[in-house]
Amino acid sequence: MRVIRVGTRKSQLARIQTDSVVAMLKAFYPGLQFEIVAMSTTGDKILDTALSKIGEKSLFTKELEHALEKNEVDLVVHSLKDLPTVLPPGFTIGAICKRENPYDAVVFHPKFVGKTLETLPEKSVVGTSSLRRAAQLQRKFPHLEFKSIRGNLNTRLRKLDELQEFSAIILAAAGLQRMGWQHRVGQILHPEECMYAVGQGALGVEVRAKDQDMLDLVGVLHDLETLLRCIAERAFLRHLEGGCSVPVAVHTAMKDGQLYLTGGVWSLDGSDSMQETMQATIRVTAQQEDGPEDDPQLVGITARNIPREAQLAAENLGISLASLLLNKGAKNILDVARQLNDAH
Repeated sequence: MRVIRVGTRKSQLARIQTDSVVAMLKAFYPGLQFEIVAMSTTGDKILDTALSKIGEKSLFTKELEHALEKNEVDLVVHSLKDLPTVLPPGFTIGAICKRENPYDAVVFHPKFVGKTLETLPEKSVVGTSSLRRAAQLQRKFPHLEFKSIRGNLNTRLRKLDELQEFSAIILAAAGLQRMGWQHRVGQILHPEECMYAVGQGALGVEVRAKDQDMLDLVGVLHDLETLLRCIAERAFLRHLEGGCSVPVAVHTAMKDGQLYLTGGVWSLDGSDSMQETMQATIRVTAQQEDGPEDDPQLVGITARNIPREAQLAAENLGISLASLLLNKGAKNILDVARQLNDAH
């Protein structure tokens, strides 16, 4: 029986996410066996520094890619938002699974259960490791203070509950759902309060770019709507040259053949911001075969089983929206945010 080796981070959430992808693959390929190989990444080891300060793009992916390169694993499961928009040469995202709730959620300290961010007392401290969340929420809730909190989900919830430092913390709703901790969610943040990170709520399966066998194997997991939304989001971020060290956020929706993308950039304190919405018509017609010389990758993703025209339309939407913001002065906001973040 053939054994497929699947790489993952060691955290409980990463393991749950990997198990869910393996379960989907087993349903398609009952004749295959899967072996899970768990490892720690740089981002898991450096826990005393804000993510945006570590200055490394592939914080949660590098060690896993190293194992992929050395043929120690055949595929790796990631949270898509951890994967940079430009992957190292030789790698590609071979599948993007159906997205779960992409929004951010607020978990309150037991003594503030029943509150919302709006009704928390003046100067309450809210924990988040994300510049994107802090910038948007500072603008919306100026009576609150935002402070970095690091560690996996278990660690952050423990810090919230046991230390008297935080009144609430902000986490991705999808992670809490996957861990079975929905009961801790006190508030879901909607786009007008806090737009989400590129790729948030979706899982990506990374493989070796030339491993056609694996690309075919995992390609069945591509979810059309999630794929097109995430291509647009990743193209927007890539064209802006955004990353962990600047506040960039998005919101996407697909309705009646139209893909809608809202994207925004913020200064670190949220005082300066710019956002716009654009839409594109997506035609999902029969797939033409790529020629052998065509590079199948778009923003690091390979999806040969999804019509190319639709993928290109999604990519162009992301690039067009980023260009619009850059033409209106977004580069200045991002440059200042980057410099301030580097200087702190």
